[in-house]
Amino acid sequence: MRALRPLNPAMAETFLPPVMEARRWLEGVTFTPERPLINVSQAAPVDSPPLPLREAIADAALNDPQAHLYGPVLGMGELRAELAAQWSTAYGGEISGDQVAITQGCNQAFCAALSSLAGAGDEVILPSPWYFNHKMWLDMAGAKTVPLKCGEGMIPDPQAAAALITPKTRAIVLVSPNNPCGAEYPPEIMRAFLELARAHGIALIVDETYRDFDSRSGAPHDLFADPDWADTLIHLYSFSKAYRLTGHRVGAIVAGRERLMQVEKFLDTVAICPNQLGQIAALWGLRNLGDWVAGERAEILRRRAAMIRGVEGLEGWKLLGCGAYFAYLQHPSALASNAFARSLVRDAGVLLLPGTMFTPAGDADGARQVRVAFANVDTDGIGALMGRLSQIQR
Repeated sequence: MRALRPLNPAMAETFLPPVMEARRWLEGVTFTPERPLINVSQAAPVDSPPLPLREAIADAALNDPQAHLYGPVLGMGELRAELAAQWSTAYGGEISGDQVAITQGCNQAFCAALSSLAGAGDEVILPSPWYFNHKMWLDMAGAKTVPLKCGEGMIPDPQAAAALITPKTRAIVLVSPNNPCGAEYPPEIMRAFLELARAHGIALIVDETYRDFDSRSGAPHDLFADPDWADTLIHLYSFSKAYRLTGHRVGAIVAGRERLMQVEKFLDTVAICPNQLGQIAALWGLRNLGDWVAGERAEILRRRAAMIRGVEGLEGWKLLGCGAYFAYLQHPSALASNAFARSLVRDAGVLLLPGTMFTPAGDADGARQVRVAFANVDTDGIGALMGRLSQIQR
């Protein structure tokens, strides 16, 4: 078979999608009714949206001709205005509809924002462990990822970040509640990062995909209360987790108007416009599902508590972070985490992701860590997971 040519070197050097790689570990392994697979590898709802939301989507599909046509590149005006109004209230700031863009999921929001900021040879600071798709996009774009190792509680240190900034730095990226660590960043840390980024004339990207499942009450930070937030802050959000709309691909960017003019170039080239039915669903959800989302949050917090209790009873394991959909653990095996995670499929019927998928190559900490995405496992399932992990031979 002839080699594939030509191939973009940056694409060739980008690692394969981790979740897809982990799924391949299931090939050839048999799971029985007595010991079914416990899949805690991916952080995505598996249940359908609530029935009223599905009915709203169906009604639009049947009766709204505009739902099947191209729409504005930056998204539906009504949805942009509604998100701006709700975020202004939630964060105690001033956000207008023309400071919001709707995207095909939050991953696209990240790619669009970064495309407006950094190109080949530029640098972007990512706290490590990082969300692997963020690293993948930077690799494909030819930008350099600068790791910022997290400290106690898996919280990044603004002073440590300051030491990493160079003339090539274009942005610092934060994810809170964090994927993969579950950590909820304190508001004073968020503020310190905003001030650091502003002082150096770079962007602060804050991905709040999991904001609806934060264990704290009230606004998680005061960044939008800053009257000049738009000169530095770029905020990302996903409707997928809140309303179970993963298949509809709806996300958002909140940023300055000038930034969104550049983002529009990317979005027009890649997708022309966001999914119309997904946007209709997101708007309906914002206007009607506040109480339902509160119930979803309460259930996730129950599962979080079950994870914390369960890990406390596991000999040799250490809980490094837990929140939103994730628990991040230090494992007791002598194997590196990539080999250990593969062995768990065969030996315990458990599919989770190794820390090596979230850290730089050769990182010693990543070799000792694993991520558990527990959002799709109820409290009984978490108990079963702990039972299987407790039986693993080190």
